[in-house]
Amino acid sequence: MRRSTRAAIAVVAALAVLGPIGWFWYDSLVPGTYDMAAMGYADNGGGPAAGHDHAAGLSVADLRGPSGTPDVAVTLTAREQGARYTLNGTSPGPEIRAKQGQLIQVTLVNESVPDGVTLHWHGVNVPNGEDGVAGVTQDAVPRGRSFVYRFVAKDAGTYWYHSHQVSHEQVRKGLFGALVIVPRGAAEPDQVAMVHTYQGRRTINGNPETSALSAEHVRVVNTDAGPIRIWVSGTTFRITAVDGHDVNQPGLVANQAVLVTAGGRVDLRLTGPGRVDVGGGAALTAGAVTPVALPGDTVDFLTYGKIAPYGFDPGKAARHFRYDIGRRFGFLDGRPGMWWTINGHLFPDVPMFMVNTGDVVRMTVHNGSGEVHPMHLHGHHVVVLARNGVAATGSPWWTDSLDVPDGDTFEIAFVADNPGIWADHCHNLEHVPEGLVAHLAYAGVRGSYQVGGESGNTPE
Repeated sequence: MRRSTRAAIAVVAALAVLGPIGWFWYDSLVPGTYDMAAMGYADNGGGPAAGHDHAAGLSVADLRGPSGTPDVAVTLTAREQGARYTLNGTSPGPEIRAKQGQLIQVTLVNESVPDGVTLHWHGVNVPNGEDGVAGVTQDAVPRGRSFVYRFVAKDAGTYWYHSHQVSHEQVRKGLFGALVIVPRGAAEPDQVAMVHTYQGRRTINGNPETSALSAEHVRVVNTDAGPIRIWVSGTTFRITAVDGHDVNQPGLVANQAVLVTAGGRVDLRLTGPGRVDVGGGAALTAGAVTPVALPGDTVDFLTYGKIAPYGFDPGKAARHFRYDIGRRFGFLDGRPGMWWTINGHLFPDVPMFMVNTGDVVRMTVHNGSGEVHPMHLHGHHVVVLARNGVAATGSPWWTDSLDVPDGDTFEIAFVADNPGIWADHCHNLEHVPEGLVAHLAYAGVRGSYQVGGESGNTPE
């Protein structure tokens, strides 16, 4: 074979291999500025088309909280202080506390956080324009500027707030705090326990050691990227709420741990003096309580408590979605690697789950990716109907941060009653820039903000 023929064959073979690779590389590129609402593809969940008009309709920027004199007014100033970010000079930031029904106003001032900052009200079903997601519901607040959030504290419970601008970095470095909404009328004493790992050390409210337990009602918030197991020594307890929703007729718990997923919260009510451990040496204790080791058994929320009505009929769902989490090799914005997939697709070619206001929605969430994922839908709570084909038999398990271990499948449902464009993502925040984020979008709502560009919006 002549040398020129061999060279031509080599060129053709190289093009046959590199051509498709080049096309996949090019196809993966994400624009420098884009409307998140225009990314991916519409998934109508088997229901009627819920069109998404990017030029007409109600703007996200119009979906704001009410006017009027606030009942609770707070100013939070974000600063870069060495290796940490702080709010009003502390991390965790100040605890915000309101009574159910009160109007909350929070003024966020960015003094020195270089990439800009926002505040997302995790677990609180605020109006969409108050949700605090950079590039989706607002622009990030640059240094020297401020932004005002206003919303009504509709639902009593344990919540938290955190930045949703470069969130995988800013939350880890300290931009977060507790939000507690207490029921109308007299409220019992309680104590918040924010669990966070700073530079490899797990802490409760910033303390890596033992702190005093001052109340029988303990509100545990997991601000870390993965699930934790907490346990109680010296007494029995009840789990009275999960993710801000009361548990119906909670039973006594002894010699069992409680799993709290990333972003999740549980309320414990101890029946006597005890000790609450969160791992890593951090604990709350009431006096000299002898600690016990982490129990081998974990409370199963699928069966805990007593069954009660959901308040809607999941059997009348208008839309059935699938959120199938996987992992494969490919290109993400031109970068080769192993990336998370949603329904087999790499970001940005992921589903936009489309709904109409009032729709009953069912979603099957399956994890076949090899790692656990704490899934968080903004603006809504979902109820767990079944896990791995086994129906729920306990108290309605309402959640906004659902731990989905590898190999598990959950059937969940909710009512689409909060118009907007809402993130639906993994709350291991390192996974989101690696592609594990989709959105729920309502018909007739259009985007108002751009990711990237001059705004510098980087929601994850």
